[in-house]
Amino acid sequence: MHALDVLGDPVRRRILELLADGERAAGEISAVVQEEFGISQPGVSQHLRVLRDNGFATVRAQGTRRLYAVDPAPLREVDRWLDRYRHFWNQHLDALGTEIARGKRERRVREAESSPSSPSSPSSPSSPSSLTSPPPGAGADTGP
Repeated sequence: MHALDVLGDPVRRRILELLADGERAAGEISAVVQEEFGISQPGVSQHLRVLRDNGFATVRAQGTRRLYAVDPAPLREVDRWLDRYRHFWNQHLDALGTEIARGKRERRVREAESSPSSPSSPSSPSSPSSLTSPPPGAGADTGP
């Protein structure tokens, strides 16, 4: 079976997603997949077998449990195959990254402009308190 045929199935892709986080017991994988896809335990076992038989997953026994893990070798082969096509999307992804950065920068500028500025010093002519009340001691004769 070709690697893309193996990865073309959403159940097998989901199993690989689960295994990408680390080794998992067959029962744990089965429980997640049964709940998300509504397939039986034997059906999940078949998908695990396809992954194992095609080199995408490894299995080891630990007592009565079977622990599955990703075998990265076939995924590296898929990655090499995809290299030929990356130029179709890398430029677009770079442009998207630029637009996201531009949007974040513009948002920071807008937030900085709309946020209340720090209080002005009392001697500042634009300070509201300097326009409405005289400085302390002004206008009052406190001398002898």
